[in-house]
Amino acid sequence: MTGKTALSRAQVEERVLGVLKWLVIAFLAVITLLPFYYMLLLSLKPVDALLLDPGSLWLSAKDFTVSTYQDVMRSTDDGGQGFTRFLLNSALVSLGTVLLTLAAAVPGAYAVSRLKFFGHRQVSALFLAVYLFPATLLAVPLFVIFARMGLSSSLVGLAVVYVAQTVPVSVYMLKNYLVTIPYSIEEAAALDGCSRLQTVRKVILPLALPSLMATGLYVFMIAWNEFLFALLFLAADPDKWTVSLGLAQLSNGIEVPKTVLMAGSVVLTIPVVFLFFAAERLLTEGLTSGADKS
Repeated sequence: MTGKTALSRAQVEERVLGVLKWLVIAFLAVITLLPFYYMLLLSLKPVDALLLDPGSLWLSAKDFTVSTYQDVMRSTDDGGQGFTRFLLNSALVSLGTVLLTLAAAVPGAYAVSRLKFFGHRQVSALFLAVYLFPATLLAVPLFVIFARMGLSSSLVGLAVVYVAQTVPVSVYMLKNYLVTIPYSIEEAAALDGCSRLQTVRKVILPLALPSLMATGLYVFMIAWNEFLFALLFLAADPDKWTVSLGLAQLSNGIEVPKTVLMAGSVVLTIPVVFLFFAAERLLTEGLTSGADKS
């Protein structure tokens, strides 16, 4: 009798926990997706429909419009907001930052994970120590240095700043994955006549693809969404603005409708969301690499 009671109690607890788990998941899904849904909804509404019913969570067919996106993407010479140029600038800076960061982080992560040298155990902590200094503390010195180099109003200079910001954590992320790759694989490659550089290129990099994807996406998101350094370096030249600066301009505009502002917000958000879902499997594998220390 006691055994049956204990079993029944366990079943009840399991079911209650199962229900609570799904309630928590549903709650988190709602608070995560609802703001984006409402932003997308407003971006597809005309201004008059928004004024008549600003709290509506539904969009009728007669109110549906893409004119807000046309206004956002149209060049400023044609009376638009010029987001096409902003998107191109952001893409150039973000992709350039990803390529340069990975080019610097891969050798660094390999050296930390494979080579033995004095203080190699403390190197990871030193890389992350860079983040002890807030971006606002580094902004003015970096701007002065790049101004003297003639790079204060260029996309190249902005990309270099982003690379300096993202290389330390990229090395840390890649190192955690590389240490999980058995050293015997490199020994087998060496026996086949591969140099260390060939081993990294032909063996290590293909095996580290999930971590490279995760690190690259992280770097891309940092560069795509960053605002402070973009404002500091590019504010004087609107033709070189990134999407984040363009969105800030919309939010500060008195005559800009909120529907156009929401369309700009969607344009800023969609690329990162698309990349995340496109590389979801590799991203998850890369972010969880090194978690199992057994």
